[in-house]
Amino acid sequence: MTGVTLTNTIKKYGDIQTIHDVNLQIDDGEFCVFVGPSGCGKSTLLRMVAGLEDTTSGHIHIGNRDVTKVDAAERGVAMVFQSYALYPHMTVEENMGFGLKMNGHPKAEIREKVAEASRILKLDDYLKRKPKALSGGQRQRVAIGRAIVRGPEVFLFDEPLSNLDAELRVDMRVEIARLHKEIGATMIYVTHDQVEAMTLADKIVVLRAGRVEQVGKPMELYNDPDNRFVAGFIGSPGMNFVDGIVRGGKIVIASFGNREIETSVALPAEGKAVIVGLRPQNIMVGPGDVATLELRERLGAVAYDHLICPDGAKIIVETRGEDALEEGATVSLDFADQDVFVFDAENEARLR
Repeated sequence: MTGVTLTNTIKKYGDIQTIHDVNLQIDDGEFCVFVGPSGCGKSTLLRMVAGLEDTTSGHIHIGNRDVTKVDAAERGVAMVFQSYALYPHMTVEENMGFGLKMNGHPKAEIREKVAEASRILKLDDYLKRKPKALSGGQRQRVAIGRAIVRGPEVFLFDEPLSNLDAELRVDMRVEIARLHKEIGATMIYVTHDQVEAMTLADKIVVLRAGRVEQVGKPMELYNDPDNRFVAGFIGSPGMNFVDGIVRGGKIVIASFGNREIETSVALPAEGKAVIVGLRPQNIMVGPGDVATLELRERLGAVAYDHLICPDGAKIIVETRGEDALEEGATVSLDFADQDVFVFDAENEARLR
């Protein structure tokens, strides 16, 4: 069994602490994604697992081994970076096998391992080419192949698709998902793109400012976020948030024309503020004067309407089909009470 366990893991640079007491269990064969905004510590945490950053305190186990103080080369991991970092004067075959060659592996073994990685990644037709003759997606596949030939216990990916265009990103997401199913290895993947996280992960770790906000399966985080940050980060477009006031055991939203919400969650005292969250697909638009349509993003079968309420609240609504609604038109907004998420106005924790 080769899972990864982080126990009370802390990282400091002098007096500045960037990773705060992270405890995490990644099971054998699991695809775990670290996701969060830029600067949240996800790449630092990955590099700590890789051994490229020292761990200030706490422990990191790979399988049954405590690798906290073990050199990166001896941890049994292979890392794929955002940059392909291929040798331009070498062929694809030579790039993939170079690490094994430098470690003194027999030529026959290198050829066998490169051939197997090439088969998995569908690179057989490109083995004699040099990197300049490859597309960005093909170069990234070579970089992944270079990791595969090492036979690591754990694969680490640090935003490997960031340099690719939109179409190639989709193609490579599929390739990486297929790779995981075929070889079944433990994989840890860092991204700031929550779409990548949702489509690839068995488990998502949401990070903010070096702290773990929530861990769970993609749809668990989407349907049951612990706080406003997770609710707003997981989902595309993000969740809408408006202010609410507790009155008579209900929530009143001024932004939606003093719409009242009946809810079974434990509300704070009368007159206290709360934050109300609504997914774009759960808001219904109709004739009225509650909000003004500022912009419509048409994406084919789906459109995203950007609306502004009289109090300045901005709302995104997902709509489908053609209609005659023009930018500048006024509309009403409605929703089902059971689709509402409620958060504490002070600490932004989810109220349940």
